[in-house]
Formats: sequence, C-alpha cells, structure tokens
Amino acid sequence: MNRVFSLIVAALLSVCAVHAQDMPDVEIKDFTLELKDGYLNLDIDIDLSQLDVKGTQAVVLTPKLIKDADTLQLKSIGVYSRNRRIYYQRNEHIKPTHPGDIDLRASETESVVDYNSSVAFVDWMDGCRLVLSRTDCGCCGHSDVVAESKLVDKFPLDPYYPELIYLRPEHEVVKTREISGSAFVDFPVSEIVIYPTYRNNVAELAKITGTIDSVKRDSDITIKSVFIKGFASPESPYSNNTRLAKGRTEALKTYVENMYHFGEGFIKTDYEPEDWAGLECYVEASSLAHKEEILKAIRSDREPDTKEWIIKSTWKEEYRFLLKNCYPALRHSDYTIEYEVKSYADPVEIERVLHTAPQNLSLEEFYILAQTYESGSDEFNELFETAVRMYPNDPVANLNAANSAILRKDYRGALRFLEKAGDMPEAVYARGALEVYMENCEGAKPYLLEAQKLGITKAEEVMTEISKNRNIYRMSDNNN
Repeated sequence: MNRVFSLIVAALLSVCAVHAQDMPDVEIKDFTLELKDGYLNLDIDIDLSQLDVKGTQAVVLTPKLIKDADTLQLKSIGVYSRNRRIYYQRNEHIKPTHPGDIDLRASETESVVDYNSSVAFVDWMDGCRLVLSRTDCGCCGHSDVVAESKLVDKFPLDPYYPELIYLRPEHEVVKTREISGSAFVDFPVSEIVIYPTYRNNVAELAKITGTIDSVKRDSDITIKSVFIKGFASPESPYSNNTRLAKGRTEALKTYVENMYHFGEGFIKTDYEPEDWAGLECYVEASSLAHKEEILKAIRSDREPDTKEWIIKSTWKEEYRFLLKNCYPALRHSDYTIEYEVKSYADPVEIERVLHTAPQNLSLEEFYILAQTYESGSDEFNELFETAVRMYPNDPVANLNAANSAILRKDYRGALRFLEKAGDMPEAVYARGALEVYMENCEGAKPYLLEAQKLGITKAEEVMTEISKNRNIYRMSDNNN
C-alpha cells in the first residue's frame, strides 16, 4: 500500500502535555499514528513520572486497534514494582507482558517513555479506532482494567473533498427557440413550380411540414416566424441560377402558406443563386485527384461562371464526379422555425416537461428542479446531464454538468465539460476542485490561487485544507 495516512490525537490539550482521557497519572507528550507502505506505525511519548506503582503491583499500558468485533493488541508497556518483578520471574506463565513488550522497573523508569510499534495493516483495520488500556496487576495474578482511553475515533482519515459550486443560470424573460433543417425539393429542369408527388418530394416536403407540426402540436409553444432560404447549384449560368433559386424559394413559401394559412409576412425568405460554400466543404472532405487545385479555383475572386468553366474544362473527370455526387445536394432549401416557449416555475410542472419535452426547459428551470433533488443523487446528476445535452455550448450548463460528473467520479467527463465552461471564476475553482478529487493537490493549487484572486472565497478554505500535510501530523501542529 503506497498511500500514507497519519493522525495526531489532541484530546484535552494543554500547552505542553495532554492527559490521556480517564487514564490516571499518565500524560501523553507527543503522538503520531501513520500508515505507510502497508504498515501502521505508532509513536507515543508517554510521561510516567506521576505514575505511582505500589510494592505489590504492576501496571500495564496497551494500545489496541478496534473495529467492530475485531481487536488487535499492540505491544504493551509493563511497569513493575520490585516485588512484582521478582514474583513474575518465578511465575513466568502468568506474567502480563510478553516477549517483545517493553518491561520497566518502577524505580528506574524515566519520566518520558518513547513507545514505538509497527504492525501490518490489514483490510479490517480501515476505519478502526485506537484506545490505550491500563491494567493494574496485583497479588496472586489478579488483574483489573483500571481505565481505557480513546485516542483515535477513526483511522485512516477520510479523504478531503472540496465543496463544489453550482451556478444558477440567468433568467430568460422570453424563451425564444428555433428548429432548423434542410429539404431537397425536386423540380423539373428549369422549372420553378412545385409538384408535390414529383420524385422524392412527398418525403422532402414532409420534412418541413413535419417540423412545423411538431411545434404546433405543443400547447406550451407559440410559433413566431418561419424562414426559408433556397440554394441552386453552379452548373448553369449564374443568371439562370438566380432565377431558379429565387423562384423555387417563392414556390416553397407559397406551398407552406397554403398548408397553414399563416398571416402575411409570417414566412420570410432569402435565396442564394449558387451554393459555393457547400461545394467547397464537399471538395475539402473528398479525396479527388486534383483536390487542392479545385479548391484554389473555388476560393478565387473570379466570377462564378468563370470558376465553373475552369473546373469543368480543366478537371473534366472530377467535374463529372461532382456533377453526379455533389451538385444534387447543393440544390436545397434550408428552413428555420422560430418559436416561444411558456415559462415554468412549479417544480412539479418542470418535471413533467422534463420527461416529455426537455428542450422546452430553460437552464434556470433545470436548476429550479435540481434544488428538489438530493445533491449527488442519480436524479440530480442525470438532470444536469440532460441540461448540458440541451445546451451543449453554454458555459453554465457545462460547469454544473462538470460538478455532477466530479461527484460520481467521472473525472474524464468532468474535464470534457470544463473545456466548455470558459474562464469564469467558478470554472477556474472547479478545475482546482477536480484536481483535489483526483488526489493531485499540487496540480490544484494554481487554479485555486487564481480562483481566490477572482473572488471565490471557498478557494482559500480549500487551499488551507490541502496545504495541511495529510501524510503525517504532529501534536504540536494542533496544540494551539
């Protein structure tokens, strides 16, 4: 076991010494308990100068490790009067101490005894307590446990985990949302009239109407506008493509208006005669033989018709490939439906919407519901996971999701969320807290120092805790 745990016991401290609780005439001057390399090491400086051992008496002090039904006695200190020492020399079989223990003569005992013991640390000891027992042994081998003092409540120490900071997102006065898509409506060559059953138009038109219907069916939603933008491909003269893009966009607008009877001006349109940006993306992702030369032509400042002619006449094989595999996709209509969503304040209603239409919730509403869950619970963590899926690029959503990932020890996920949490003070603090959770206190310090400068008061508290040497404590460190 490579980890090191240690604990200083400081009970009923005075400036220079501590009396073991309920332990007559015994003072603990210093105390260290340490777990290192698989061994538990105990060091105690015990002042026995006030210990009065009667002429027929022996006093035995024994540290014990106790956990539930398990007990391990460490080596003992036996302080013998002259008569008891002689008696046990004659009756070795009933002597209260054993080989390896510390045997002392009462008349020759130094004021402070330096006690050391080391035992292998086994699983049952995790979370044990340490007590010091005093047994007085008298005539005829009679023994009485005079006192048993608790020195350590729990060992090893529980690891330290900083408190995490969740942010309440800003309130949205109006919850405006939008949903977008692309439809590839087919037209006969050079025509601008829509034929709903032509080729694959039934499915393509259903993309638009289905999106609108999905929004209209929700009673908590009000559609505010519809936007359609039409594109043509570059394979014919630019002037003709302008006519086609503009006319086909207007035809699609008329089709939607006839379906839903929106008011005048409700559907807004735009068009782009040739989708050169789409062609550039396709070529850039391709493995065409003259890919770089074609891209250079696409990105040039030449007139659209000139660029089209250069590609068509110079790289004929590649042009035929693009004409068949790319150009059809450049003839498309992009649409966006903008709508407003009802606001929710009641956690019961928010939870209902969470299970039916989580995209309708604002980040603040996710946060309101989170306050009704136990921090760190499965429901709590899943809620912030859902929130960040709905708002994948929002810094606050990513911060809160990072915190819940830390609590469930998904440190890789926390790092991923923190990459999108920005540089707000709480995100800087969260990076430091994550390092502490991952037992990298040195790596945490730069983040915590920066967070402290940015006004996060908890950072100072965490710095104080991690600056403590948790591998070994001395009584003097706590004897204030």
